[in-house]
Amino acid sequence: MKKSKFIQSTIILMLGGMITKVLGMLIRIITSRTIGKTGMGIYSLLSPTFMLLITFAQLGFPVAISKLVAEDTKNNRKLVLGLIPISLFLNICILILLFNIAPFLSTYLLHEKRCTYAIICMGFVLPFISISSILRGYFFGKERVIPHVLSNIVEDVLRIFILIVFLPLFLERSIEAAVCFLVFSNLFSELASIFIFLSLLPKKGISLKDFKPSRNNMKSIFSLSIPLTGSRIIGNIGYFLEPIILTSVLTFVGYSNSYIVDEYGIISGFVLPIVLLPSFFTGAISQALLPVISKSYSKGDKKYARFKIKQAIFLSLSIGILFTIFLEGYPDFLLQFMYHTKEGSTYLRVLAPFCLLHYIQAPIASSLQAIGKAKISMKATCIGTISRIVSLLLCSFLQIGLWPIIIANIVSMFLTTGYETKKLLHCLK
Repeated sequence: MKKSKFIQSTIILMLGGMITKVLGMLIRIITSRTIGKTGMGIYSLLSPTFMLLITFAQLGFPVAISKLVAEDTKNNRKLVLGLIPISLFLNICILILLFNIAPFLSTYLLHEKRCTYAIICMGFVLPFISISSILRGYFFGKERVIPHVLSNIVEDVLRIFILIVFLPLFLERSIEAAVCFLVFSNLFSELASIFIFLSLLPKKGISLKDFKPSRNNMKSIFSLSIPLTGSRIIGNIGYFLEPIILTSVLTFVGYSNSYIVDEYGIISGFVLPIVLLPSFFTGAISQALLPVISKSYSKGDKKYARFKIKQAIFLSLSIGILFTIFLEGYPDFLLQFMYHTKEGSTYLRVLAPFCLLHYIQAPIASSLQAIGKAKISMKATCIGTISRIVSLLLCSFLQIGLWPIIIANIVSMFLTTGYETKKLLHCLK
Protein backbone atom coordinates (compact mmCIF):
# COMPACT_ATOMS: atom_id res chain seq x y z
CA MET A 1 0.00 0.00 0.00
CA LYS A 2 2.76 2.46 0.91
CA LYS A 3 4.54 1.60 -2.37
CA SER A 4 1.45 2.39 -4.42
CA LYS A 5 0.91 5.62 -2.44
CA PHE A 6 4.38 6.84 -3.36
CA ILE A 7 3.94 5.98 -7.06
CA GLN A 8 0.45 7.49 -7.07
CA SER A 9 1.68 10.72 -5.47
CA THR A 10 4.61 10.90 -7.88
CA ILE A 11 2.38 10.40 -10.95
CA ILE A 12 -0.12 13.02 -9.78
CA LEU A 13 2.69 15.49 -9.06
CA MET A 14 4.28 14.79 -12.44
CA LEU A 15 1.02 15.28 -14.34
CA GLY A 16 0.29 18.41 -12.33
CA GLY A 17 3.87 19.56 -12.82
CA MET A 18 3.56 19.03 -16.55
CA ILE A 19 0.45 21.20 -16.69
CA THR A 20 1.97 23.93 -14.52
CA LYS A 21 5.22 23.79 -16.48
CA VAL A 22 3.30 24.37 -19.72
CA LEU A 23 1.41 27.21 -18.05
CA GLY A 24 4.70 28.53 -16.67
CA MET A 25 6.16 28.48 -20.17
CA LEU A 26 3.16 30.46 -21.38
CA ILE A 27 3.73 32.98 -18.58
CA ARG A 28 7.38 33.35 -19.58
CA ILE A 29 6.52 33.59 -23.28
CA ILE A 30 3.87 36.25 -22.61
CA THR A 31 6.25 38.13 -20.33
CA SER A 32 9.28 38.02 -22.64
CA ARG A 33 7.29 39.02 -25.70
CA THR A 34 5.60 41.87 -23.83
CA ILE A 35 8.52 43.49 -22.01
CA GLY A 36 11.30 42.42 -24.40
CA LYS A 37 14.94 41.53 -23.85
CA THR A 38 15.70 44.62 -21.75
CA GLY A 39 12.72 44.05 -19.48
CA MET A 40 13.67 40.39 -19.05
CA GLY A 41 17.23 41.47 -18.28
CA ILE A 42 16.05 43.77 -15.49
CA TYR A 43 13.71 41.10 -14.12
CA SER A 44 16.55 38.54 -14.25
CA LEU A 45 18.75 40.88 -12.22
CA LEU A 46 15.99 41.00 -9.61
CA SER A 47 15.35 37.24 -9.46
CA PRO A 48 18.32 36.34 -7.20
CA THR A 49 17.28 39.05 -4.73
CA PHE A 50 13.70 37.76 -4.78
CA MET A 51 14.84 34.18 -4.16
CA LEU A 52 17.04 35.25 -1.26
CA LEU A 53 14.18 37.21 0.32
CA ILE A 54 11.82 34.25 -0.06
CA THR A 55 14.37 32.07 1.74
CA PHE A 56 14.54 34.49 4.66
CA ALA A 57 10.75 34.88 4.70
CA GLN A 58 10.02 31.13 4.71
CA LEU A 59 12.88 30.28 7.12
CA GLY A 60 12.69 26.59 6.17
CA PHE A 61 9.18 26.26 7.67
CA PRO A 62 7.49 24.35 4.77
CA VAL A 63 9.88 21.37 4.78
CA ALA A 64 9.96 21.27 8.60
CA ILE A 65 6.16 21.22 8.70
CA SER A 66 6.03 18.50 6.06
CA LYS A 67 8.47 16.28 7.96
CA LEU A 68 6.77 16.75 11.36
CA VAL A 69 3.28 16.18 9.95
CA ALA A 70 4.51 13.02 8.17
CA GLU A 71 5.89 11.66 11.46
CA ASP A 72 2.48 12.43 13.06
CA THR A 73 3.73 12.78 16.65
CA LYS A 74 2.16 16.19 17.39
CA ASN A 75 -1.13 18.07 17.11
CA ASN A 76 -0.88 18.98 13.43
CA ARG A 77 -3.54 21.70 13.61
CA LYS A 78 -1.71 23.65 16.31
CA LEU A 79 1.62 22.91 14.63
CA VAL A 80 0.58 24.59 11.38
CA LEU A 81 -1.72 27.38 12.59
CA GLY A 82 0.54 28.36 15.50
CA LEU A 83 3.34 29.05 13.04
CA ILE A 84 1.39 31.60 10.98
CA PRO A 85 1.65 34.55 13.46
CA ILE A 86 5.42 34.04 13.74
CA SER A 87 5.74 33.93 9.96
CA LEU A 88 3.69 37.13 9.55
CA PHE A 89 5.79 38.98 12.12
CA LEU A 90 8.99 37.92 10.35
CA ASN A 91 7.63 39.07 6.97
CA ILE A 92 6.53 42.45 8.29
CA CYS A 93 10.06 43.03 9.61
CA ILE A 94 11.48 42.18 6.17
CA LEU A 95 9.03 44.58 4.48
CA ILE A 96 10.07 47.45 6.77
CA LEU A 97 13.72 46.67 6.08
CA LEU A 98 13.17 46.70 2.30
CA PHE A 99 11.63 50.17 2.40
CA ASN A 100 14.94 51.42 3.81
CA ILE A 101 17.50 49.43 1.81
CA ALA A 102 15.84 49.08 -1.64
CA PRO A 103 17.56 52.21 -3.11
CA PHE A 104 20.95 50.99 -1.88
CA LEU A 105 20.43 47.48 -3.30
CA SER A 106 19.37 48.71 -6.71
CA THR A 107 21.91 51.53 -7.08
CA TYR A 108 25.09 50.17 -5.51
CA LEU A 109 24.73 46.37 -5.74
CA LEU A 110 22.62 45.67 -8.82
CA HIS A 111 23.77 48.84 -10.60
CA GLU A 112 20.26 49.30 -11.98
CA LYS A 113 18.17 52.09 -10.43
CA ARG A 114 15.03 50.84 -12.18
CA CYS A 115 14.96 47.91 -9.72
CA THR A 116 14.17 50.04 -6.62
CA TYR A 117 10.37 49.93 -6.61
CA ALA A 118 10.29 46.30 -7.74
CA ILE A 119 12.35 45.34 -4.67
CA ILE A 120 9.81 47.12 -2.45
CA CYS A 121 7.00 45.24 -4.23
CA MET A 122 8.69 41.99 -3.21
CA GLY A 123 8.14 42.91 0.44
CA PHE A 124 4.37 43.01 -0.06
CA VAL A 125 4.35 39.63 -1.82
CA LEU A 126 6.49 37.72 0.72
CA PRO A 127 3.83 37.24 3.48
CA PHE A 128 1.47 35.57 1.01
CA ILE A 129 4.22 33.29 -0.32
CA SER A 130 5.15 32.30 3.25
CA ILE A 131 1.64 31.44 4.41
CA SER A 132 0.91 29.54 1.20
CA SER A 133 4.10 27.50 1.57
CA ILE A 134 3.34 26.60 5.21
CA LEU A 135 -0.10 25.29 4.26
CA ARG A 136 1.44 23.47 1.29
CA GLY A 137 3.91 21.78 3.65
CA TYR A 138 1.02 20.44 5.72
CA PHE A 139 -0.60 18.74 2.73
CA PHE A 140 2.73 17.24 1.61
CA GLY A 141 3.22 15.82 5.10
CA LYS A 142 -0.21 14.21 4.83
CA GLU A 143 0.77 12.89 1.37
CA ARG A 144 -2.19 14.78 -0.10
CA VAL A 145 -0.74 16.10 -3.33
CA ILE A 146 -3.93 17.11 -5.15
CA PRO A 147 -4.27 20.43 -3.21
CA HIS A 148 -0.70 21.29 -4.27
CA VAL A 149 -1.39 20.50 -7.93
CA LEU A 150 -4.73 22.32 -7.91
CA SER A 151 -3.28 25.44 -6.31
CA ASN A 152 -0.40 25.58 -8.79
CA ILE A 153 -2.73 25.34 -11.77
CA VAL A 154 -5.07 28.02 -10.41
CA GLU A 155 -2.06 30.26 -9.63
CA ASP A 156 -0.70 30.02 -13.16
CA VAL A 157 -4.03 30.45 -14.92
CA LEU A 158 -4.73 33.54 -12.82
CA ARG A 159 -1.27 34.97 -13.56
CA ILE A 160 -1.69 34.41 -17.29
CA PHE A 161 -4.98 36.33 -17.23
CA ILE A 162 -3.52 39.15 -15.12
CA LEU A 163 -0.41 39.49 -17.31
CA ILE A 164 -2.34 39.49 -20.57
CA VAL A 165 -4.76 42.14 -19.36
CA PHE A 166 -2.61 44.41 -17.19
CA LEU A 167 1.08 44.02 -18.12
CA PRO A 168 0.75 45.97 -21.43
CA LEU A 169 -0.99 48.79 -19.54
CA PHE A 170 1.91 49.12 -17.11
CA LEU A 171 4.43 48.85 -19.96
CA GLU A 172 2.84 51.93 -21.55
CA ARG A 173 4.00 53.89 -18.52
CA SER A 174 7.54 52.48 -18.40
CA ILE A 175 9.69 49.34 -18.28
CA GLU A 176 10.13 50.00 -14.56
CA ALA A 177 6.37 49.96 -13.95
CA ALA A 178 5.98 46.75 -15.97
CA VAL A 179 8.69 44.96 -13.94
CA CYS A 180 7.10 46.16 -10.69
CA PHE A 181 3.75 44.74 -11.77
CA LEU A 182 5.41 41.49 -12.81
CA VAL A 183 6.70 41.07 -9.25
CA PHE A 184 3.45 42.23 -7.65
CA SER A 185 1.32 39.82 -9.71
CA ASN A 186 2.64 37.00 -7.50
CA LEU A 187 0.55 38.41 -4.65
CA PHE A 188 -2.73 37.61 -6.40
CA SER A 189 -1.68 34.09 -7.41
CA GLU A 190 -0.41 33.25 -3.92
CA LEU A 191 -3.63 34.61 -2.40
CA ALA A 192 -5.61 32.23 -4.62
CA SER A 193 -3.50 29.30 -3.34
CA ILE A 194 -4.12 30.31 0.27
CA PHE A 195 -7.88 30.27 -0.28
CA ILE A 196 -7.66 26.81 -1.87
CA PHE A 197 -5.55 25.37 0.95
CA LEU A 198 -7.77 26.86 3.66
CA SER A 199 -10.90 25.48 1.99
CA LEU A 200 -9.37 21.97 2.02
CA LEU A 201 -8.05 22.05 5.60
CA PRO A 202 -10.01 20.08 8.20
CA LYS A 203 -12.27 22.69 9.86
CA LYS A 204 -13.38 20.64 12.84
CA GLY A 205 -12.18 21.96 16.18
CA ILE A 206 -10.27 25.00 14.88
CA SER A 207 -10.28 27.96 17.29
CA LEU A 208 -8.30 31.14 17.92
CA LYS A 209 -6.24 29.27 20.53
CA ASP A 210 -4.75 27.16 17.74
CA PHE A 211 -3.03 30.29 16.36
CA LYS A 212 -1.11 30.74 19.61
CA PRO A 213 2.46 29.45 19.11
CA SER A 214 3.41 26.48 21.28
CA ARG A 215 6.93 26.54 22.69
CA ASN A 216 7.46 22.79 22.14
CA ASN A 217 6.12 22.93 18.59
CA MET A 218 8.26 25.94 17.72
CA LYS A 219 11.33 24.23 19.17
CA SER A 220 10.73 21.20 16.96
CA ILE A 221 10.12 23.36 13.89
CA PHE A 222 13.16 25.58 14.38
CA SER A 223 15.46 22.62 15.07
CA LEU A 224 14.63 21.40 11.56
CA SER A 225 14.13 24.70 9.75
CA ILE A 226 17.33 26.50 10.77
CA PRO A 227 19.72 24.03 9.06
CA LEU A 228 17.43 24.04 6.00
CA THR A 229 17.38 27.81 5.98
CA GLY A 230 21.14 27.95 6.40
CA SER A 231 21.54 25.78 3.32
CA ARG A 232 19.14 27.85 1.23
CA ILE A 233 20.49 31.16 2.44
CA ILE A 234 24.00 30.11 1.47
CA GLY A 235 22.78 29.03 -1.97
CA ASN A 236 20.69 32.14 -2.51
CA ILE A 237 23.46 34.45 -1.31
CA GLY A 238 25.57 32.99 -4.11
CA TYR A 239 22.71 33.49 -6.53
CA PHE A 240 22.21 37.02 -5.17
CA LEU A 241 25.90 37.85 -5.63
CA GLU A 242 25.94 36.56 -9.20
CA PRO A 243 24.60 39.69 -10.97
CA ILE A 244 26.53 41.95 -8.58
CA ILE A 245 29.86 40.27 -9.40
CA LEU A 246 29.07 40.13 -13.11
CA THR A 247 27.99 43.74 -13.48
CA SER A 248 30.90 45.00 -11.36
CA VAL A 249 33.72 42.98 -12.93
CA LEU A 250 32.47 43.01 -16.52
CA THR A 251 31.93 46.77 -16.37
CA PHE A 252 35.45 47.12 -14.97
CA VAL A 253 37.00 45.09 -17.83
CA GLY A 254 35.20 47.12 -20.46
CA TYR A 255 31.77 45.63 -21.23
CA SER A 256 28.82 48.03 -21.54
CA ASN A 257 25.93 47.85 -19.07
CA SER A 258 23.42 47.35 -21.92
CA TYR A 259 25.39 44.32 -23.22
CA ILE A 260 25.54 42.78 -19.73
CA VAL A 261 21.81 43.28 -19.07
CA ASP A 262 20.77 41.90 -22.48
CA GLU A 263 23.11 38.88 -22.40
CA TYR A 264 22.26 38.13 -18.77
CA GLY A 265 18.61 38.24 -19.79
CA ILE A 266 19.29 35.64 -22.50
CA ILE A 267 20.98 33.23 -20.08
CA SER A 268 18.72 33.74 -17.06
CA GLY A 269 15.50 34.44 -18.95
CA PHE A 270 15.79 32.00 -21.87
CA VAL A 271 18.59 29.41 -21.47
CA LEU A 272 18.27 28.37 -17.82
CA PRO A 273 14.45 28.01 -17.85
CA ILE A 274 14.73 25.64 -20.84
CA VAL A 275 17.63 23.56 -19.55
CA LEU A 276 15.89 23.21 -16.17
CA LEU A 277 12.55 22.09 -17.64
CA PRO A 278 12.94 18.51 -16.28
CA SER A 279 13.09 20.00 -12.79
CA PHE A 280 9.32 19.81 -12.54
CA PHE A 281 9.62 16.00 -12.87
CA THR A 282 12.52 15.71 -10.43
CA GLY A 283 10.82 18.19 -8.08
CA ALA A 284 7.65 16.09 -8.12
CA ILE A 285 9.64 12.95 -7.36
CA SER A 286 11.46 14.70 -4.49
CA GLN A 287 8.25 16.08 -2.98
CA ALA A 288 6.60 12.67 -3.01
CA LEU A 289 9.78 11.06 -1.65
CA LEU A 290 10.25 13.20 1.48
CA PRO A 291 7.29 11.96 3.61
CA VAL A 292 7.88 8.36 2.50
CA ILE A 293 11.55 8.41 3.55
CA SER A 294 10.71 10.27 6.78
CA LYS A 295 8.27 7.55 7.83
CA SER A 296 10.40 4.56 6.84
CA TYR A 297 13.63 5.96 8.31
CA SER A 298 11.96 6.95 11.61
CA LYS A 299 10.76 3.31 11.90
CA GLY A 300 14.26 1.99 11.21
CA ASP A 301 13.41 0.56 7.79
CA LYS A 302 16.60 1.59 5.99
CA LYS A 303 16.21 -1.09 3.33
CA TYR A 304 12.93 0.37 2.12
CA ALA A 305 14.35 3.90 2.30
CA ARG A 306 17.31 2.86 0.11
CA PHE A 307 14.96 1.23 -2.39
CA LYS A 308 12.79 4.35 -2.74
CA ILE A 309 15.83 6.63 -3.07
CA LYS A 310 17.32 4.45 -5.83
CA GLN A 311 13.95 4.42 -7.56
CA ALA A 312 13.69 8.20 -7.37
CA ILE A 313 17.24 8.74 -8.71
CA PHE A 314 16.65 6.28 -11.58
CA LEU A 315 13.44 8.06 -12.62
CA SER A 316 15.08 11.49 -12.41
CA LEU A 317 18.12 10.39 -14.42
CA SER A 318 16.03 8.65 -17.10
CA ILE A 319 13.92 11.74 -17.68
CA GLY A 320 17.03 13.95 -17.70
CA ILE A 321 18.86 11.81 -20.28
CA LEU A 322 15.92 11.82 -22.71
CA PHE A 323 15.55 15.59 -22.42
CA THR A 324 19.29 16.18 -22.80
CA ILE A 325 19.41 14.16 -26.04
CA PHE A 326 16.52 16.21 -27.44
CA LEU A 327 18.09 19.48 -26.30
CA GLU A 328 21.45 18.67 -27.89
CA GLY A 329 19.73 17.99 -31.20
CA TYR A 330 17.17 20.82 -31.32
CA PRO A 331 18.21 23.81 -29.17
CA ASP A 332 17.22 26.36 -31.84
CA PHE A 333 13.76 24.83 -32.12
CA LEU A 334 12.99 25.26 -28.41
CA LEU A 335 14.31 28.81 -28.29
CA GLN A 336 12.40 29.81 -31.41
CA PHE A 337 9.21 28.09 -30.27
CA MET A 338 9.23 29.60 -26.78
CA TYR A 339 10.84 33.01 -27.20
CA HIS A 340 10.97 33.79 -30.93
CA THR A 341 14.77 33.91 -30.84
CA LYS A 342 17.74 31.61 -31.45
CA GLU A 343 20.05 33.55 -29.16
CA GLY A 344 21.52 31.30 -26.48
CA SER A 345 21.62 28.00 -28.42
CA THR A 346 25.37 27.56 -27.84
CA TYR A 347 24.90 28.09 -24.10
CA LEU A 348 22.18 25.41 -24.15
CA ARG A 349 24.31 22.80 -25.89
CA VAL A 350 27.23 23.25 -23.50
CA LEU A 351 25.21 23.34 -20.27
CA ALA A 352 22.64 20.58 -20.99
CA PRO A 353 24.79 17.44 -20.35
CA PHE A 354 26.08 18.77 -17.04
CA CYS A 355 22.53 19.44 -15.81
CA LEU A 356 22.06 15.68 -15.42
CA LEU A 357 23.81 16.22 -12.09
CA HIS A 358 21.25 18.87 -11.18
CA TYR A 359 18.33 16.55 -12.00
CA ILE A 360 19.48 13.83 -9.56
CA GLN A 361 20.52 16.35 -6.91
CA ALA A 362 16.89 17.14 -6.00
CA PRO A 363 15.90 13.62 -4.77
CA ILE A 364 19.29 13.24 -3.04
CA ALA A 365 18.85 16.51 -1.12
CA SER A 366 15.24 15.63 -0.28
CA SER A 367 16.37 12.26 1.10
CA LEU A 368 18.96 13.91 3.33
CA GLN A 369 16.30 16.25 4.71
CA ALA A 370 13.94 13.33 5.30
CA ILE A 371 16.47 11.41 7.40
CA GLY A 372 17.31 14.50 9.45
CA LYS A 373 20.65 15.24 7.78
CA ALA A 374 19.88 18.75 6.54
CA LYS A 375 23.27 19.91 7.85
CA ILE A 376 24.94 17.81 5.17
CA SER A 377 22.92 19.63 2.51
CA MET A 378 23.97 22.91 4.10
CA LYS A 379 27.66 21.94 3.87
CA ALA A 380 27.20 20.79 0.28
CA THR A 381 25.46 24.02 -0.63
CA CYS A 382 28.24 25.98 1.05
CA ILE A 383 30.87 24.10 -0.98
CA GLY A 384 28.92 24.62 -4.20
CA THR A 385 28.25 28.29 -3.51
CA ILE A 386 31.87 29.14 -2.66
CA SER A 387 33.09 27.34 -5.76
CA ARG A 388 30.43 29.12 -7.83
CA ILE A 389 31.41 32.58 -6.57
CA VAL A 390 35.15 31.94 -6.97
CA SER A 391 34.69 30.53 -10.49
CA LEU A 392 32.43 33.41 -11.45
CA LEU A 393 34.83 36.02 -10.11
CA LEU A 394 37.96 34.56 -11.70
CA CYS A 395 36.36 33.82 -15.08
CA SER A 396 34.79 37.27 -15.28
CA PHE A 397 38.28 38.77 -15.62
CA LEU A 398 39.02 36.58 -18.67
CA GLN A 399 36.87 38.76 -20.97
CA ILE A 400 34.83 35.83 -22.30
CA GLY A 401 31.48 37.59 -22.17
CA LEU A 402 28.83 35.93 -19.98
CA TRP A 403 30.39 32.46 -20.16
CA PRO A 404 31.52 32.72 -16.52
CA ILE A 405 27.89 32.03 -15.50
CA ILE A 406 27.89 28.75 -17.43
CA ILE A 407 31.28 27.68 -16.07
CA ALA A 408 30.32 28.56 -12.49
CA ASN A 409 27.09 26.55 -12.75
CA ILE A 410 28.95 23.47 -14.00
CA VAL A 411 31.59 23.61 -11.24
CA SER A 412 28.92 24.09 -8.56
CA MET A 413 26.79 21.16 -9.80
CA PHE A 414 29.77 18.78 -9.80
CA LEU A 415 30.83 19.60 -6.25
CA THR A 416 27.37 19.87 -4.64
CA THR A 417 25.89 16.68 -6.11
CA GLY A 418 29.11 14.71 -5.59
CA TYR A 419 29.37 15.63 -1.90
CA GLU A 420 25.69 14.94 -1.12
CA THR A 421 25.77 11.57 -2.92
CA LYS A 422 28.84 10.44 -0.99
CA LYS A 423 27.31 11.43 2.37
CA LEU A 424 23.91 9.87 1.63
CA LEU A 425 25.51 6.54 0.75
CA HIS A 426 27.39 6.63 4.05
CA CYS A 427 24.22 7.43 6.07
CA LEU A 428 22.24 4.54 4.56
CA LYS A 429 24.85 1.81 5.03
